[in-house]
Amino acid sequence: MKVVLTIAGSDSGGGAGIQADLKTFEAHGLFGVTAITSITAQNTVGVRAVYDLPAELIRAQLDAVFDDFAVDAVKIGMLSERTIIRLVSAFLRERAAGIPMVLDPVMVATSGDRLLREDAVESIRTELLPLASLVTPNLGEAEILAGMRIEGMDDMREAARRIGDFGARAVLVKGGHLPIVVEDVPDRSPAAVDILFDGCDYLSFAAVFIDTGHTHGTGCTLSSAIAAGLALGLELPEAVRQAKEYVHGAIAHAPGLGHGHGPLLHRWRSDI
Repeated sequence: MKVVLTIAGSDSGGGAGIQADLKTFEAHGLFGVTAITSITAQNTVGVRAVYDLPAELIRAQLDAVFDDFAVDAVKIGMLSERTIIRLVSAFLRERAAGIPMVLDPVMVATSGDRLLREDAVESIRTELLPLASLVTPNLGEAEILAGMRIEGMDDMREAARRIGDFGARAVLVKGGHLPIVVEDVPDRSPAAVDILFDGCDYLSFAAVFIDTGHTHGTGCTLSSAIAAGLALGLELPEAVRQAKEYVHGAIAHAPGLGHGHGPLLHRWRSDI
């Protein structure tokens, strides 16, 4: 059984963070291991409190995992401040060379609550992006990392190129908050289009836009599903394609829980 490590924050509401990552790995037939960086008190409505774990405890979790498991891929999620970013990046350079790493640069929760301190953005650029096999910013995160406004697909491509200049081997700019009409979607329905840049070429991935409020944890789930695909030996474009299909289904089958941005249904498929 393949093993995937998630380094991220904990979501008490169960829809995002470590909880979403583990559900996604399980749904793909993988064994998930964890290093929790922060504990959040949150639900579908918002984030009530955040407690960053001490650096020595984060390091101890990472050592415990790598001392006992052969890790096939790493997903990196919420790292809220510079000390944690530097610790994690130093550890990964030391002990995870050659392992696929998918970075989800978590900055703001679906509810709008900020999860990354403003002074930590530069640490994301300089410490983590050079380690990433893939970085998966949403539009807001891509604007911050690239230092530009994004209003269409051309802007998404330019943002991906700029983010790639910081050292990430590939960049996936997610367009779920910007429905676009594209030819390869039936009936020219509005689509959620993601742009993948591998340093040379651009690929686009489109799915019919689902107009729903049940989107809590979509970014965590997508990045974890891509990491799962890489752990299973898929090439990056195919891992992205399958992950996007998986998340689209998880949104479509959302259980309708909570009074705010509801969670996805991670076990919506019976064949994985």
